[in-house]
Amino acid sequence: MTTKHFVLVILILVFGLASGCSRFPGKPSEADKWIASSEVLNFDQIYGQNCAGCHGAAGRFGAARSLNDALFLNLIAPGDLGQVIREGVPSTSMPAFAQKFGGQLTDAQIDLLVEQMKSRWGNPEGFNPVSLPPYRQRDAIGDSRRGSSVYNSYCSECHGTDGRGGKTAGSIVDPDFLKLVSDQSLRTTVIVGRRYVADVDCRATTNGQPMSAQEVSDIVAWLAAQRPTPLASDRPQTINPPSAEIKKTLAR
Repeated sequence: MTTKHFVLVILILVFGLASGCSRFPGKPSEADKWIASSEVLNFDQIYGQNCAGCHGAAGRFGAARSLNDALFLNLIAPGDLGQVIREGVPSTSMPAFAQKFGGQLTDAQIDLLVEQMKSRWGNPEGFNPVSLPPYRQRDAIGDSRRGSSVYNSYCSECHGTDGRGGKTAGSIVDPDFLKLVSDQSLRTTVIVGRRYVADVDCRATTNGQPMSAQEVSDIVAWLAAQRPTPLASDRPQTINPPSAEIKKTLAR
């Protein structure tokens, strides 16, 4: 074998071994390679790791509100949905997920959650538009006294005359329940009901009339009035009290 042939054989072996390295047993594929959690942009993975535990797999049958609900997703604006995910809901079991609020999701990941929930579960093309009260209370300030009358008209048949449960639905004035949910959560439930639980929404009629925006606000005010007053130990502690409170304490 000439020197030229020997060098050629060596080069072939070297390149062959180099190209074969990518096929070594156990070497991870591109899909298996580790990436930082902040770089994940797969809806199923982000939702499964952060949302499914409370809202259920595929957005339903969880302890918290079903997100796979076209009526709810057509009620809430993308900005409002994103705000809830980013900032959470104080004094409830809904935590903040945005990194700037102590969570672990980036703004891009939260935007992806919002966009995919809307496009997958909101059924924007097939959903029949309906007239609903606004998601947030605006001008229609609720009155608990009027709310009592609204409750009797629209809700007492299922939830009982005092809200403690009836023949077809449970209590909605349970103190533990009311301490866990915000006024906004109560309002959302009154407007869109709870899909997969069989609660009706505000379009249910009494004497042929669905619940108005004012009546929604009134019944939420009545429900909030049933919430027990928190004990001093239950109230959130102020880490940095206002200067006026400090001066008052020092003056004692």
